[in-house]
This record gives sequence, structure tokens and C-alpha cells, in this order.
Amino acid sequence: MDLVRRRSLLTAGLATGAALAGCNTPEPRRAAGFNSDDWDSVRAQFPLAPNLVHLAAFVFAAHPKPVRAAIDRHRKGLDRDTDDYLHEQATAEDDVRSAAAGYLGTAAANIALTDSTTMGLGLLYSGLLLSSGQEILTTEHDFYATEEALRLASRRSGATIRRIRLYDEPSAANETEIVDRVRAAIGPRTRVVAVTWVHSGTGVRLPIPAIGQVIAEANAGRPLNDQALLCVDGVHGFGAVDTDIDDLRCDFLATGTHKWLFGPRGTGLLWGKSWDALAPLIPTFSGDGAGGEYTPGGYHSFEHRWAVREAFEFHVQIGRARIAARITEQATQLKEGLAKLDGIRVVTPTSPDLSAGIVCCEVSGVPAHTAVTLLRSQHRIVASVTPYAQQYVRFGPSIVTTPEQIDKTIKAVGTLT
Repeated sequence: MDLVRRRSLLTAGLATGAALAGCNTPEPRRAAGFNSDDWDSVRAQFPLAPNLVHLAAFVFAAHPKPVRAAIDRHRKGLDRDTDDYLHEQATAEDDVRSAAAGYLGTAAANIALTDSTTMGLGLLYSGLLLSSGQEILTTEHDFYATEEALRLASRRSGATIRRIRLYDEPSAANETEIVDRVRAAIGPRTRVVAVTWVHSGTGVRLPIPAIGQVIAEANAGRPLNDQALLCVDGVHGFGAVDTDIDDLRCDFLATGTHKWLFGPRGTGLLWGKSWDALAPLIPTFSGDGAGGEYTPGGYHSFEHRWAVREAFEFHVQIGRARIAARITEQATQLKEGLAKLDGIRVVTPTSPDLSAGIVCCEVSGVPAHTAVTLLRSQHRIVASVTPYAQQYVRFGPSIVTTPEQIDKTIKAVGTLT
């Protein structure tokens, strides 16, 4: 039996099982007593230790109550009768893609489900239809996952890699300089422009729509198979910045949903404006065509994957714009407060247009790891260290922190010098 037929039968069998079971997609479940307009009520949905200031919660997210409940519900169903419950949840992945599409302002067909940003980047850069003689243009500011995925793509295809620097001093980064450097670097052989939306090592947020416009101009008159594709690691903007995906003007975006979205751990997605330039790499269990074709098959932690729907619903209930404004308010408060302290150098740009939730700083004479240890042990403030050769103290104000906690953090950092 050929593979396409096998997969079709598998998909049809699951759908038939669901129909026979008479199961409908459950209605969104809202936490009892939850007031989405009250930030204290939002914070109360998380089981985070109340005696800590959680400024690293975005690194690997805690689960809010609706997500925990969904995970528990799916886990119990699978434990009770795995075969029957798999049939009951035959459309669960479609429900997740639909929820993601509603959140992003796109079509569900444009979304593939993954386990992480790293998986999405691997599927993207290894699956792109590249050839020897074409070029991958990337930057010096990207995370290891992008660098390694590009290295493997280059080795497979013969396409060359070229890296550029988008800014010299992160705190002084500006849109004009960034866009001009990209424009000057794009050449006739450039097939991929690989960038990161928000740099996890500095907090700089790239003007992705403006970069997309430059690439569109460069593509004018080019054959379709030679046009440059804008590919984005979006994980530190996703869930923290208020924008529809089409407004970014990119071609692909990979992200985890277990950071700023506070979705189930071990979940993510890959968005494609079109899948024509991408070859699927891993056999799928998600049906033919569109995003399903690019969703890796096999048995996953389904109780987590299926609960991504509730993570999107939780954010939508609070309001994407309200969440972004809350993050911006606290990040700006933190940057402005830290900038007034002696011996503290704020690395992240002040402008909200060039930053998001991540705030990085340097403490004069104190290594970043030491500063983070002291903040936790002496002040009960949880920060992180940037995972790069150049290490900074990194904070992530979010929906689980408050302006009062930001004031406390500023005072605590002032004691480190």
C-alpha cells in the first residue's frame, strides 16, 4: 500500500472514530471566577511561587489554569482509554490550528504544528528548496538554533551563508540603519533572508515589516524560484507584540508557544505564507495539504499539543493588545529606572518600536551570573542570563508581573554596584 493511501486511511479512520463516538469539539473552558480585565486575577491563574518576582517566566512558561485543566483533561482521557480518546480527539489538531489562526489573523492552512521554535527552524531551513549558487543571508545576532539549522541547510544544498551586522551598539539601534544594512546586503543570489524578530541576547526588536518591504523591492522582476524569502525566528515577539502575521510581511515564521504565550511546554508552530518553497521532511499524521503536510507525525505529548488551543483562548480573552501594552508599560518602566542607576548600562533600546518584553543590562564590575544569583538569593527576584558569549542580565516583564514588582527590581539592581 503506498504511503499516501496509508496516511489517508489513518486520517479517515480517526475521523470516522470521532463520528461514531458522537463527540463534538468542546466549548472553550473559562476558569471559575476569572476576571480577564483584572491583572491580579490574570496573575492568580498561575501557580507561580508568590514570594518571587518572576522576570524569567518567559524562558519556559508556567501554565495558567485553563491550560493546566486542558492538559489534565486530555491526560486523563488518554490514560482511561487511549484508543477511544484518540478517536474522540481526531479534530483536536485542527482546533489548535484554528485557534492559532484566529489569534494571528491568518488561515489555519498556513499553520503547521511543531514541538518548539528549534523544530520549526529545522523543518524550515532543511525543507527550503535551495540550490548551489544561491545564498542565505543572515545576521550576527541570531541564536544557535538558527545558526545550526542554516549550517545544515547549506551543507545539504550547497547554498552559501553570509552574515551581516545589523547594528553596532544595541541600545542605539535604529530602524533606518537596520533596514539600510539589509538593503545593501541583498544580492542577486540571495534566496533566503534569515532573521530573528526580537534578539534574545540584547532585546532589540527588528522592524520586520520594513525589512519585508525592502525584500519585496529586491524581488521585483526576479523569477519566482530566485526571489528572496524572509524567514523569521519569532519566538520573543510572539505573544508579546500586538500584530497580525500578514502585517509582518514575512514568508515564514517559526515560534514556540511555550514562552510569552504561556502555552503548554513542548509546543510550537511554523507559519508559512505559502508552502510552495518548502518540502516536507517528516511523515505527517495530520492529513494532506497545507500546514498539515508540514506537521511532523508520530506520537507526541498530545495532552500538551491539544491544550495549545486553551493558551490561545486565554490570551484572546485577556486581549492581545492589552497584553502587549502591559508588557510594554513594564519594560519601559524598567528600562527608564535602570538607566538612572549608577554603574548600570541598559543594552536594550528605549523605544518600544525597537524592543518588546526582553530587557537586558550590564552591571559594572559584576558578572551577569553573579548578579542573577544575588537578585534571587537576596531579593527573591528571578532574572536570567543571556545565552550568548556576551552575557547580560536579562529581565522579562510579562502578564505575571506588576509595576510594583518592577519598582522593587530597579531598587534591587541598584544594590549590586
